[in-house]
Amino acid sequence: MNEYDSLRVQRMLGLQGYLPTSDLNAADVIFLNTCSVREKAEQKVHSFLGRLRRVKARNPQLKIIVAGCVAQQLGKKLLERFDYLDVVLGTRGVNSVAELLEQAQNENRRIAHLPDQEDEAGRQQLFQQSPSIECDVVAPVTIMQGCNNFCTYCIVPHVRGRERSRPVDEIIREIQLLAAGGAREILLLGQNVNSYGKGLDEKTSFVDLLHRIENETGISRLRFTTSHPKDLSNELIACFADMSILCKYLHLPVQSGSDRILRRMNRGYAASRYRERIDKLRQFCPEVGLSSDVMVGFPGETEEEFEDTMQLLDDIQFDNLFSFRYSDRPYAASSGFPDKVTDEVKARRLAELQGLQAAITLRKNQNEVGSVRKVLVEGPSRNGEGQITGRTQQNRIVNFTAPKQLFGQIVRVKIVAAFTHSLKGELVSEFS
Repeated sequence: MNEYDSLRVQRMLGLQGYLPTSDLNAADVIFLNTCSVREKAEQKVHSFLGRLRRVKARNPQLKIIVAGCVAQQLGKKLLERFDYLDVVLGTRGVNSVAELLEQAQNENRRIAHLPDQEDEAGRQQLFQQSPSIECDVVAPVTIMQGCNNFCTYCIVPHVRGRERSRPVDEIIREIQLLAAGGAREILLLGQNVNSYGKGLDEKTSFVDLLHRIENETGISRLRFTTSHPKDLSNELIACFADMSILCKYLHLPVQSGSDRILRRMNRGYAASRYRERIDKLRQFCPEVGLSSDVMVGFPGETEEEFEDTMQLLDDIQFDNLFSFRYSDRPYAASSGFPDKVTDEVKARRLAELQGLQAAITLRKNQNEVGSVRKVLVEGPSRNGEGQITGRTQQNRIVNFTAPKQLFGQIVRVKIVAAFTHSLKGELVSEFS
């Protein structure tokens, strides 16, 4: 979601004549979009801001903008701690970035902008002035923000606010502009996309939105993240079988395999319910690729409860996993829970869990060898050697040798080798 917001800021500032640069010393404006979901991410923000002091000293005209969750969380405290910052922009203030930058430049003042409601003027200006939006082959689109679930470990409702859905017509318009600018695949984003539609004047649902995108935008592929297990409906599961553009891939965070820990997390489901939803999904779409989020070391987690999580991983056989150690976050209820797990135990559990998942992922990738998959070519491979890269519908990365003219095309690729994080293929034929 931060990537999407950063791209949006780049486009809005582009309307004012700004061009992107990767050279900090050549920049007129530095825009830093931040995350505070994990403690480590917040620490990186403070470290990077410290390094910017010397950059600002060399170029006093430089304007530094800090946005995102850390900006929302700390507000004016960031201006106090880093006296060379110019603008602190809350999570609902991104649309005002051009106006606030102009104020900081013309009035030579420092600004903390943390609105309770989103200013839509900047977003609407972008849509009205653009016949298309230049973008990569895969383009993200935020459809809703905020969360009403209040998981006890999570800071998101406190910095992103309650759930707010964007109007359907606005989303459709943005996707149409992205398609005109070169997008073949759209990634829908939200803290809980299953809840899309709540609070809108028009009666609509996430499933309704998916069907409208299929019927009205002309894109080739569609993905979404993130879903909440308690809200994964039968209607949404059926979409994986019924919709031609919907990729056969779902990211569904489970967090723990222990029912007691799930209750303490306020997740709203039991491990058995999670398993039932996965079984249902695989009945409708046997070839679906699955990934999840798992947390180790939640306060009070015993060895037996950790083993429940390991068993769940072994039972479900995720294709990929995002795993991390629990850390206290501001405002989150679990920061006040007793029985904290030591860092040493959390590190050991994480290593064991990641070792299990690495073996599962490699085995599932090896099962792909010999198959022929439709791959959307996204661009040059990081491997170099003239290779290009793309993804299967199951979200597996495939590297193979082929001409650059295939960027943005869907091609048929035979899988010839498997690794933990990617597949190697050979081009069979162009598909579309």
